[in-house]
Amino acid sequence: MKQISQFILLTVIALFTVACDKDEPTVDTAYPVIDATAAGTFPVQCSTVKRGEKFTFRAAFSDNMALGSYSLDIHHNFDHHTHSTEVSDCSTDPVKKPVNPFLLIKSFDIPENQRAYTATQEIEVPADIDPGDYHFMIRLTDKEGWQTLRGISIKIQ
Repeated sequence: MKQISQFILLTVIALFTVACDKDEPTVDTAYPVIDATAAGTFPVQCSTVKRGEKFTFRAAFSDNMALGSYSLDIHHNFDHHTHSTEVSDCSTDPVKKPVNPFLLIKSFDIPENQRAYTATQEIEVPADIDPGDYHFMIRLTDKEGWQTLRGISIKIQ
């Protein structure tokens, strides 16, 4: 009987030790990365696109655990507001009131369990929109919900 009690006690201690030795689940506290220097990235700061034409958005994304989704937001900057993510100034047109500005807000899922992903989206710029200064915003969200924002100034001619 003493041997059975010792065996049970040793089994309980072993199970407790194994349970305590398990690695804690890794908590993702890192923001995802939008690589502005990756080859083929477009648009970049101060790029120009044309009304009535298509262009291909291309960006490299990465995360330490898993990416989730990204969204694109193109809106006018006729009032010269800023999003404070731009690293250089571009030449701007005079301030003006919008009549028919281009507005695009669209979200895209990234395939499951991707740590790196090259996003490409064809974007059509309507021919009848106001030309001028625009912001091209990229919002990248990882699987845990951490988000990185990048604002680029572009010109639509």
